[in-house]
Amino acid sequence: MKLMIFILNRNDVLDKLLEGFSSAGIGGATIIESSGLAVTLSRMGSNIFSASLRALLSAEENNHTIISVIKDSQLEIARKVIYKTVGDLSKPNTGVLCTMPLDFVEGTIKKVADKQDDER
Repeated sequence: MKLMIFILNRNDVLDKLLEGFSSAGIGGATIIESSGLAVTLSRMGSNIFSASLRALLSAEENNHTIISVIKDSQLEIARKVIYKTVGDLSKPNTGVLCTMPLDFVEGTIKKVADKQDDER
């Protein structure tokens, strides 16, 4: 199992991305409105940024952080959904994807097929 964390910078595709995850069998996720360091510092009027950079960043919206517990085998499926919906993550203002291995998970709903596999 993995903890998948995806920071989505393109709010215009959030609904389509979540529908894509659901269609691909990734049914559980937590979506958190979030903002990046540069945007937050800009809003605070930090002296770290020049006036021109502040003006550029002030128009940016918050992003969304999507957190989901997935099976190892679902990672490539999730990546395909993300790339199809958001585009190439190496491009600016798309998103950041990372995972962490989990050695213990409790509280997720298991499908009948999953329970049968566990019993074997």
